[in-house]
Amino acid sequence: MTDEEMEIPEQSGDKDEDAAMEAANSEHTTSDESDGEGESGDEQDYSDEEGNVEAGEEQEEGPARVYLPGEAEDAEKSGDLVCDMAAYSMYHTCGTLLPCLSFDVIPDNLGENRATFPATCYCVAGSQADRANKNSLLVMKMTNLTATKPDKGSDEESEEDESDDEDLPELECAQIRHIGSVNRLKFCRVGEIPLAATFSETAAVHLWNLSSALNAVDDSRVMSTFQQNSPKYAPVYTFSGHKTEGYALAWSRAAAGCLASGDADGRIFVWKPSQGGQWHIDARPYTSHSSSVEDIQWSPHEPNVFASCSSDKSIKIWDVREKPSAACKLTATEAHSQDVNVIHWNPTDPFLVSGSDAGDIKIWDLRRFTTENAAVAVFRHHRGPICSVEWHPTDSTVFAAAGEDNQLTQWDIAVEKGEDEPKELDAVPPQLLFIHQGQTEIKELHWHPQIPGVVLSSALNGIDVFKTISV
Repeated sequence: MTDEEMEIPEQSGDKDEDAAMEAANSEHTTSDESDGEGESGDEQDYSDEEGNVEAGEEQEEGPARVYLPGEAEDAEKSGDLVCDMAAYSMYHTCGTLLPCLSFDVIPDNLGENRATFPATCYCVAGSQADRANKNSLLVMKMTNLTATKPDKGSDEESEEDESDDEDLPELECAQIRHIGSVNRLKFCRVGEIPLAATFSETAAVHLWNLSSALNAVDDSRVMSTFQQNSPKYAPVYTFSGHKTEGYALAWSRAAAGCLASGDADGRIFVWKPSQGGQWHIDARPYTSHSSSVEDIQWSPHEPNVFASCSSDKSIKIWDVREKPSAACKLTATEAHSQDVNVIHWNPTDPFLVSGSDAGDIKIWDLRRFTTENAAVAVFRHHRGPICSVEWHPTDSTVFAAAGEDNQLTQWDIAVEKGEDEPKELDAVPPQLLFIHQGQTEIKELHWHPQIPGVVLSSALNGIDVFKTISV
């Protein structure tokens, strides 16, 4: 694993009105070079006789122009945008040989609320190869994730060239063969057993015991034995009740070992652990959705309640104590104007966040879910479908979202618009804290539950691990 420079938005770290305003001035983008690879560039002001600053020239008078992702730009005036690393407390990229768009963070025993660097992070990812028998699960251990260094002069840089190799992050990876692309992957520790659930494009849902793989990434001697035996590695449980593939998969945090899986036919199955390392799955699916189930989220506190969203534009709340035909208790029928792709349940407060194909993000108060004012906030910034949303694990007002516009954004719903914001920012939600770019086709993001503020995001060009100065 190497530490690559990427394009990143320059941003303030405070969550007040000034931070939101400065966040919108921050930008991170890629530009096509002659070799065809996306490179990072730095933020520029642009102008000409009409008030735009030419790239590379100093602005002599007039206010700086605010750049927002997606604006129509004159390519000759825009110049290259490069990363201001001062916007990040830590930033690294992990490349993978195959696209691994679905992944999950693996909590470890290294301690909670870790705030010092270098950091260590474990995760598991599933690949999407063009041939079903070429896919794998990748159990990864990233170490020496160093903090962002301040900019140095050329003399200081040359003096430190000899020590650069010591600062490079390291990656250990254990590979497990997986039949079919991994549509969705979720990790959970059930008792002392680290389990990964995978929904395959073959419509099968597998459970994998990752104990051997985690031991392998921790010990090179174990890794040698693991690699020799990896062809024999098989799931500990497989469910073939889904007739079509799906993307909705979720472990319950309130009921250890409970799992829910939803498919493209609108059917949801609930798994409950039973004796001997098996699971009981009711043959009667939950079928209130009229189209594909896109995401599922269990309540963090109620062991019998989960939420689901669908391409039928609805969000539903279920109670598994009821028989499947009567389990749907609450429904927001037209939750969004287009397919609802993702939802996430606030870990401490009765709120859901959802994202749709229309690119909008909504916050739902579950205490008045079926009333017409149930969506207590609507945010419109992304210029493509929302593909991932997740609340901060400890800050109940902060969440992150990713879209098919290659942006990952961080938000704080507690921020209010300031009175002195420039007119250029009228269209920018004041709750928008940070815009992270540089990845192609971002698919999933997760906050690290033990390293406050650290986000991991998967895309075609690898997995980014970063911490902004805003959160």
